[in-house]
Amino acid sequence: MMKKPNSEQPQLDKFKEAARELEADEDEARWEVRLKKVVKHKPAPEKPTDS
Repeated sequence: MMKKPNSEQPQLDKFKEAARELEADEDEARWEVRLKKVVKHKPAPEKPTDS
């Protein structure tokens, strides 16, 4: 269960505490792998330039 946030605790610390309680993953490499599974970016086709 989440603790009641301390009003003197900085917002960043509150966020980190909530993320840990929700068992969020802090590993940046795993984040990149998971993000690449979700995001399939296709670059927009280049439009011909009129010269």
